[in-house]
Amino acid sequence: MTGKVSPYYKIDSAPPPRRMARGWHCLGPVTQLKDGKLHKVEAFGTQIVVWQTADGALNAIDNYCPHMGAALSEGRLEGDNIACPFHDWRWNGEGKCVEIPYSRRVPPGARVKKWPLQQRNKLLFIWHDPEDSLPGPEVDIPQIPGFDDDYTEWRDSVHRIKTNTRELIDNLVDIAHFFYLHGDRVAGMCRFFGNRFEKHTAWQIIEIGERTGSGYDPFQPGADINLIGDSRSESCYHGPAVLVSNVMHRIPMPSGEDDLVNSYIFLCQVPVTPDEFDLHILTSLQKRPDLSAEENFLRAEERCKWLTFGTLQDVHTWKTKTRIDNPILCDGDGPFHQLRRWYSQFFVDVADIQPEMVEKFERITDVSYSVPIWEKQQVARLAELEAAGETPIFKFKME
Repeated sequence: MTGKVSPYYKIDSAPPPRRMARGWHCLGPVTQLKDGKLHKVEAFGTQIVVWQTADGALNAIDNYCPHMGAALSEGRLEGDNIACPFHDWRWNGEGKCVEIPYSRRVPPGARVKKWPLQQRNKLLFIWHDPEDSLPGPEVDIPQIPGFDDDYTEWRDSVHRIKTNTRELIDNLVDIAHFFYLHGDRVAGMCRFFGNRFEKHTAWQIIEIGERTGSGYDPFQPGADINLIGDSRSESCYHGPAVLVSNVMHRIPMPSGEDDLVNSYIFLCQVPVTPDEFDLHILTSLQKRPDLSAEENFLRAEERCKWLTFGTLQDVHTWKTKTRIDNPILCDGDGPFHQLRRWYSQFFVDVADIQPEMVEKFERITDVSYSVPIWEKQQVARLAELEAAGETPIFKFKME
């Protein structure tokens, strides 16, 4: 006798697209690249060489010499030009061969690709586009007001992750993981969670903790840090690969006053191949004028380590989960499908971008059912930890 097979949901997991996203990608702090050395960058299925010229400018060109394929990053600098280690062909910042010492003339076709660069907030960004178009000012990475003088130097943590970049993008609408993954069922309850997608930007605005802020529209960026509750984060993807998060916290101090921590975390992915990317976790704090340089440094070290630790929890999940194209969603989830639709615009030719990929979409995720459930789970989790003689390993409120 043959019985019926019980129905079950089958995960669809098609291979990621071979094409890599059009947009600005971060190569890290400028100071790491302005050192008089040649820097090899693995990205976009190829290699790029980056270096500084005497006038302080940074240049990026294809790393492989079209003469016989040698890696230019293995060569040396002759003035502002790279001398190929194989046959001494000299390449300038425009990607043009300007001299071959053993030849009377340079072949007219001796030119490699020059990669567009942009410096913002003491970081270097590189433009990638399979159509080889140049970026317009409308997609520039925003400059943080006062960043050069008022914020600590970037703390850069770089990780190579063997998965597709979409796994990281999904986090922008994933409300529940803050409580279960980052908060260990003790903290991380989102009291407000909103998303807005439009043109090349995608926003996430959240408020976490016992208290929410007042005196401002919670769905609009630019809130006054003096008016926030326990924690507020205003995060925006500027294109497919640069997430700019302004994270604000109110930290109770022994003095009875609150330390208002205004920080930035940039999550920037650079695809090496369609199945592997480098993630830069860049963190910086706004300095307090009442603290010394050493005190500001130590304060930043503590908070930046905390911000990095939270992201590394996500990294572990990305490394161990599977790709899923047809997730089953519930009414407590954020707008995953709409976010993926927005993200898809960066993987097609500009002429093929559909209106629904770039038109304005807004949603505030209803937490009226979720928060009471989380509060009950919090009580149970705290009791469980107390019975085991343990304490929470990670709390959004750095008490």
